Amino acid sequence: MWLYLAILVGLCYLLRRYRETQVVSHLQDKYVFITGCDSGFGNLLARQLDLRGLRVLAACLTEKGAEQLRGQTSDRLETVILDVTRTESIAAATQWVKERTGDRGLWGLVNNAGISVPTAPNEWLTKQDFVKILNVNLLGVIEVTLSLLPLVRKAKGRVVNVSSVFGRVAFIGGGYCISKYGVEAFSDSLRRELSHFGVKVAIIEPGYFKTFVTSTSELTRNIQEAWDKASPEAKEAYGERFLAHSLKRIGSLDKMCSQDLSLVTNCMEHALTACHPRTRYSPGWDAKLIYLPMSYMPTFLVDAIVKWNKPRPAKAM
Repeated sequence: MWLYLAILVGLCYLLRRYRETQVVSHLQDKYVFITGCDSGFGNLLARQLDLRGLRVLAACLTEKGAEQLRGQTSDRLETVILDVTRTESIAAATQWVKERTGDRGLWGLVNNAGISVPTAPNEWLTKQDFVKILNVNLLGVIEVTLSLLPLVRKAKGRVVNVSSVFGRVAFIGGGYCISKYGVEAFSDSLRRELSHFGVKVAIIEPGYFKTFVTSTSELTRNIQEAWDKASPEAKEAYGERFLAHSLKRIGSLDKMCSQDLSLVTNCMEHALTACHPRTRYSPGWDAKLIYLPMSYMPTFLVDAIVKWNKPRPAKAM
């Protein structure tokens, strides 16, 4: 019996591998719009897809980022300035995409733009701190998607949304985890709705990678600013030692981060070019071996792990 079961599992695995190696035809005729191409995953993915011959429409926040990207790619790649927090900027970018794709529609939309700060214990933050992250990481994703959806549906294309392992396990305070949980929910509902039209939606859930989002200098500055603005009651409850320990942990973040961004962009590329893309991708050893298993654990056990892994506040019981 066990032999037959092992054979069945092996055949299922081989079938899955075969299906995942099948590639969409006529890639050179397909347009892909990517947000957040100034640096990090978006920048590498734009260059990667350009090398494969796709028609890349890269959205950058700054003209400097757009100019640098154009200098590293072929003439096929085009850039546009986009601020995902501004409705007028999204509307202008949408019109720009329409003019280039024409009747073909948009094959791929990659919502990659994102920020990670302000992040700190919730009590140190204000409502505006939460809003700042949500506007980029969640509301920006939603508005860009809704604006470009008719073009994606026309091409029976793909939507690829960048979430995070923190969209599965809420390890930190602030708006980041909230935004990524929101991306997961939005993507799930979108996938079920758009399946009727032949559109596929994939979610990328990276672990720790060395990008601007995990910049130790930026995170250190952020948590110090949050502490400085925190109420006297919050400072008394947490204490200076909690702050010092938090800053020390941020300083060691570089050792945890993988520098191989292609682990993430290869997943994005597969989601865009494979005939049978996965629903979720979890690039990074920490995503696969730590955060993904934790997301299936009982809540009390995850709470215990997170509590053990964090510094103890001064007034803790």
